Amino acid sequence: MVKADIILSGQHVFTGLQEEPIKAAIAIKDNKIIKIGSKEDIMSFLGNQTKVYDMEDGLIIPGFHDFHMHIMMGSILQKDSAKLFDAVSEEDAAKIVGEFAETRPNDDWIFGVGWDHTIWKNKVLPHRTTLDKYISDRPVLLFNAEVHYAWINSKAMEMIHLTKDTPDPEYGEIGKDENGELTGLLFEQAIGYASEHAYKLPKDKRVSLFQGFLNETKRLGITSVNDLYGAKIAPNTLDDLEIFKEFEREGLLTTRIHFSPELKMDLADAKDLQTNYQSDKLTFSGLKQFIDGVVTSHTAFLLDHYKDRPDTKGGTTYPAETIKQLVKKADKENFQIRFHAIGNGAVRLALDAFEEARNVNGERDARHVIEHVEVLHPDDVHRFKELDVIASFQPKHIELMESEAYTARISEKQQPLYYAIKTLVDTGAKIAFGTDFPVVPLNPMMGIYQAITRKDLTGKAWQVSEGVTLAQALKYYTATPAFGSFREKELGTLEAGKIADIAVLNKNLFSISTEEILETEVKMTIMDGKIVYENQVSKLYK
Repeated sequence: MVKADIILSGQHVFTGLQEEPIKAAIAIKDNKIIKIGSKEDIMSFLGNQTKVYDMEDGLIIPGFHDFHMHIMMGSILQKDSAKLFDAVSEEDAAKIVGEFAETRPNDDWIFGVGWDHTIWKNKVLPHRTTLDKYISDRPVLLFNAEVHYAWINSKAMEMIHLTKDTPDPEYGEIGKDENGELTGLLFEQAIGYASEHAYKLPKDKRVSLFQGFLNETKRLGITSVNDLYGAKIAPNTLDDLEIFKEFEREGLLTTRIHFSPELKMDLADAKDLQTNYQSDKLTFSGLKQFIDGVVTSHTAFLLDHYKDRPDTKGGTTYPAETIKQLVKKADKENFQIRFHAIGNGAVRLALDAFEEARNVNGERDARHVIEHVEVLHPDDVHRFKELDVIASFQPKHIELMESEAYTARISEKQQPLYYAIKTLVDTGAKIAFGTDFPVVPLNPMMGIYQAITRKDLTGKAWQVSEGVTLAQALKYYTATPAFGSFREKELGTLEAGKIADIAVLNKNLFSISTEEILETEVKMTIMDGKIVYENQVSKLYK
């Protein structure tokens, strides 16, 4: 009989095939699960070299799969930026940045992330002159909490040659006051004016940041991710891919990467990437594009006007017909398409585009995705299931700000459903979870907790009827992302014949309070049949 490399056993094994954990043991050989069964059955696979672990009361689950993130941008902002989430005012945020800059005397650019004017007392957008008081000798680039607009100082404007005559990009805006003077705010694609300069990091720095990212994902039990591009605010895609590929060649890639570059009318580059990146650890997955922005900057595209800005409904990155043409062309070439769509108007446009493509090109197993779906109109609820479109949510976003940041801007006349996870679940639609890292931290426990509790920044439950069960949350963080990456036959559940990507938690989530979910840590991460992370784990045998 074949002898296992690793045997895991435990009182609580959540395979993803049931709603509750079972008592079981798992035999792993090379990079595959060869059998799951009783401890007695699995011990027949015990050999002289087998490593055996009894996880007792821990919870053994499929490795987490973060379905939406931005690897290199997240790595930069996580490791090398001032954290502004707790800033209580414009002045407070600027002061935090100034103090952070003093600790980074050799950094050419000072980064920051997390400021949110909607929770400040005066709720007014900040100005460059406040930043200038605290740091004027180096350029500063500060992303707001949603990473869709940024705040820069006068030195940054000087460095990037930004003037009041600089044209706005096709989608986005350079902030100006009533006199036409620059405020230091950059909205949507206008962030690219600063980021293309700020992200010019040497290769050794980017390698170090990526290694830090991998260290973090394996510590958190994340064995797969989907890295999404398509925005001018992120570092250069192709440079990142070369680094990822080098890690893979050297056997150092401990998290699977499925990447989706920008959806463009010319698909030649996408076809090249699809051909050149098709390994089981680093693979081209599909194409991604933005339809709109975010609610707090009034750039999310709504079906009706904003309550507090009746002059606008927001806007789209391209005209509706152009978006539909993009989809029809890419769909005809069998590409999966993922759309950032936050407003109810953007969500409807994405669904319309997918429906038109299906009508023109014929029905196929496309697995198109709509990202975020933060505001949904009831009339569009059923269309996800009907069109086989995956709804990709980031539950931790629910806690990113106060619910009033939405309700003060969107009229009840629009019948808005906010983060309508359970509503879509009940239709039979496919749901997948991720973080949108660096918008929120990588820790899956935070997303699971929010998917269940629905608490906003103040701790108030928000549309609590949209909460899901623990079992559902785990599946949306494991099985559905595998399906959305066309890898459900290999990943996402614990079954014989599937790749051994496994996380072991130090607590059985099914027997603890909801609040304890946030305290739960990973004891072991197995990726591709190899133990890549251990924390206070004892072997029974060697």
